[in-house]
Amino acid sequence: MKINSPAVVTPPAPPPPAAGLRSGRLDWRELIEWLRVDGIISADEAQRTVRRFATADSIQHPLVRLGNAGLSQASSGKPLDLEMLTEWLAKRLKMPYQRIDPLKVDVGRVAEVMSINYAEARRALPLSIGTTEITIATSEPMDRRWVPEIEAHTRKTVKLVIASPVELQRYTTEFYSLAKSVRAAQKSGEAASSVNFEQLVELGKSNRPLDANDQGVVQVVDWLWQYAFDQRASDIHLEPRRDLGVIRFRIDGVLHTVYQLPMGVLNAMTARIKLLGRMDVVERRRPQDGRIKTRGPGTSTMKGDEVEMRLSTLPTAFGEKMVMRIFDPDTTVKSLDALGFGAHDAKRWSDLTSRANGIILVTGPTGSGKTTTLYSTLKRLATDEVNVCTIEDPIEMIEPAFNQTQVQPNLDLGFAEGVRSLMRQDPDIIMVGEIRDLETAEMAIQAALTGHLVFSTLHTNDSASAITRLIDLGVPPYLISATVIGVLAQRLVRTLCVACKQSDDTTTLDALHEVIAPWRLSGSFRPYKPVGCLECRMTGYRGRAGLYELLALNEAARAVVHPVPDMVKLRQIAATDGLKPLRMAGVMKVAEGVTTLEEVLRSTPVWE
Repeated sequence: MKINSPAVVTPPAPPPPAAGLRSGRLDWRELIEWLRVDGIISADEAQRTVRRFATADSIQHPLVRLGNAGLSQASSGKPLDLEMLTEWLAKRLKMPYQRIDPLKVDVGRVAEVMSINYAEARRALPLSIGTTEITIATSEPMDRRWVPEIEAHTRKTVKLVIASPVELQRYTTEFYSLAKSVRAAQKSGEAASSVNFEQLVELGKSNRPLDANDQGVVQVVDWLWQYAFDQRASDIHLEPRRDLGVIRFRIDGVLHTVYQLPMGVLNAMTARIKLLGRMDVVERRRPQDGRIKTRGPGTSTMKGDEVEMRLSTLPTAFGEKMVMRIFDPDTTVKSLDALGFGAHDAKRWSDLTSRANGIILVTGPTGSGKTTTLYSTLKRLATDEVNVCTIEDPIEMIEPAFNQTQVQPNLDLGFAEGVRSLMRQDPDIIMVGEIRDLETAEMAIQAALTGHLVFSTLHTNDSASAITRLIDLGVPPYLISATVIGVLAQRLVRTLCVACKQSDDTTTLDALHEVIAPWRLSGSFRPYKPVGCLECRMTGYRGRAGLYELLALNEAARAVVHPVPDMVKLRQIAATDGLKPLRMAGVMKVAEGVTTLEEVLRSTPVWE
């Protein structure tokens, strides 16, 4: 696409790449000479590389070709990869180096700056557009002849940064393909019907609504899922607003805005996903649930892993909101060590779950990892000699080793009815998705009294509060004392990025002791602090770990539950028996350099 400059604008002369350097495309001979002069590679290796490259031409970018040549650093002997070569070139040319973070790129505005043909020809990609400046990534930092054209076209100053040629090529294709799909979907019908409480009455519009099977809509939905898998998202939010629809990803427990697009396109995307999830596409007035099994992005030789998504819709003031919870089999079923259990709690939990009968409760707020803990535990217990049955609402993830049943209120199949039916299926282990009412609690207790091991969940702040919640539901204390054998409370905290975390001199041992009094820490003390790098998107955190508080009801604990419940004494007895509060578990992670004190204080309750 040719960009014509307005007559009133006089473009400035292109800035020189650097003093004494030519203008134009990078040349592999020149790069090899610079690497030799800078002492990055030896003279012998430079000569060998020149002789090898001279025997054949290549259409690869010079940096990519050098990155694949197997060069080694002269000083350390470590291999020189593409990223190291790109960073070195940026420093040599005194230009910023930037790894492209797709979450921080306004994809919708990329095509406004230049066409895809223009971008591919110049090996350039707009990353951010400010009021007076445009940041453009390039893999040809010495070729700046096109910069005045862009400055004249946009009437903004161009700031050039150097990016990896491979990243640049990949995201150029992805960003422009997405923008093209959104435009195509928008042209197909800009007046998609939606239930908007503030919708204006506009007469005379006859544009047809977007269809869920329009090619543009299909491509945008496919991009959305692949993008979410690449970014390690746990949830995808499609949110209708007054003027635009917003797509957000939850990554490591924090929401990130990914894209804004026209409401017509968002409604068509929601319809497409509902169609694939076997939900009622026409019904937008009531909440619905569904599920989709898809395959994650693979390679040219291997298929991607199967990924399950739980769908939920909700009517809002501006239309239908959809949330997709992503369940990756590799992350949903983990070992106790991978979940974050310490050696002490892992042994106590294993001993508890190996019991033949009783009720084990897992408590915590929504999104605290209860499902992952239960599925990982049940997966370990589900051998050929054991019949594991579950009643869930909804089924979080299909597991072949379990016999899973979905709650269906419209068919009068609730948790209580499900447990009643499961008891006639000769089960050894029963998992009840959640104890919400007295009837479900009574059925779980009945199952435990008749010799079954029962797992279930509650929403409480800590482990001891689960006993109080059962009493509030109407369960007699003597039945709680007779059946409940353990309660596991848990939270998730963000873990520090291993690529950039630094030692923290401000967090002292006395400060940690003050938080966990009357407990004291023993062992090593190596606190770290978040810094922020390209790997963690400058947040300082990457990934999450579990914190656990395990209350095992021994004879002494049962004595303070029945006949008169005493939660203060229960906590004291549990602490003597080996319970470590959630905050204590978090502080131990701080001492190990896994997370920070601020993160622990934000996520855990005070020990009472």
